[in-house]
Amino acid sequence: MSESASSKNVDVASEWPRSPETIELLLKRRSAKALTMSEPGPSETEIETILRAGARVPDHGKLAPWRFILFEGEARREFGTHLADAYSKNEPRAGEDQLEVEANRFMRAPLVICVVSRVDPQHPKIPAWEQTLSVGAVCQNMLIAATALGYASQWLTEWYSFDKDIAKALGLGEKERVAGFLYFGTPTQPKDERPRPELSDIVTRWTAEKG
Repeated sequence: MSESASSKNVDVASEWPRSPETIELLLKRRSAKALTMSEPGPSETEIETILRAGARVPDHGKLAPWRFILFEGEARREFGTHLADAYSKNEPRAGEDQLEVEANRFMRAPLVICVVSRVDPQHPKIPAWEQTLSVGAVCQNMLIAATALGYASQWLTEWYSFDKDIAKALGLGEKERVAGFLYFGTPTQPKDERPRPELSDIVTRWTAEKG
């Protein structure tokens, strides 16, 4: 290898520094229940960081098959009227206590971000499945970014992610659907670890004999 080629390899490698802190964060990341979150939520600068991290995912064809809807402050309570109305339409026998729970769902955390999937199933080159996977990566990146910033986070769908009236209230297009509502806030309780799958149960190595 020539000296110039070796130097070029060193330059490229320097753009990919090792980060043990990142590995530690990934191995310890844990969702927190939205009900346990409190103020303060992420600042405007931190929200931008979370959104930028979300948008920096594998995206075959550079389609950006996702977008974001933010709920902060009083907007969380205002949208709660749509949640309560839709729930009451689905569950006519729901009591006032339950309707109040539904109306206050977004009040569980200081910041709620709706991640909208806008996959194009008729795209001539990019399979819909690859677009869908990109949307999931967006959600995970945002959770990791929030964790790195010191915030609790949780990815929820719940009934309202699949409700047609809520989709209308969100202004979703014909090809759009909710990938999830991400809740962010300050943690108030320690996060208990939960059982994780053993690698021996989920990992195999392909060999020619098995193929």
